[in-house]
Amino acid sequence: MSDAGAIWQQNIQELSELLPRLRALEGQVKRFGQAMMDCWASGGKVLFAGNGGSAADAMHFAEELMVRFKKNRRALAAIALCDPTVLSCAANDLGYDEVFARQVEGLGKPGDLLVVMSTSGNSQNLVRAVEVAKLRKMISVSMLGQDGGKLRGVCDIELLVPTGIAQHVQEGHKLIYHSLCQWVDTQVD
Repeated sequence: MSDAGAIWQQNIQELSELLPRLRALEGQVKRFGQAMMDCWASGGKVLFAGNGGSAADAMHFAEELMVRFKKNRRALAAIALCDPTVLSCAANDLGYDEVFARQVEGLGKPGDLLVVMSTSGNSQNLVRAVEVAKLRKMISVSMLGQDGGKLRGVCDIELLVPTGIAQHVQEGHKLIYHSLCQWVDTQVD
């Protein structure tokens, strides 16, 4: 059996090695933040999609933009594509690969943003969502990990957390979106 303290120390060490490498994402984080602000300024919305833990992060990111992060400010149009009735209906009728693409088709407009979150970048349902977003002339953003998988190099803005450890990818994503939410708070009344 492993000692909980040893696992804790291992995780602290792994994160301490990852954090300095995240500094390289600064330019992409700035582009992402400005793309969201431009989208909202033109009356658009930001759609978020992910599977499993990344779905939870998609909901978390969207709610902090829609409702609030650290201060009360106006609501910002942000939607996580996680309605279980839509997901199960689309999966049943169209196949799981289409669960996000169908929602992007119905909700996405030119100039809107689609943000896909994935630790591996290999989820076919996210690849399909990006394909539909491009057809709808939306801006696509990927938050990825590992080597980026099938989504590497596909989106307009890419934030690749450079580690193969899934939980640390998600922790990197959380640092990115919390930083962006904090910045948005400084930009919006």
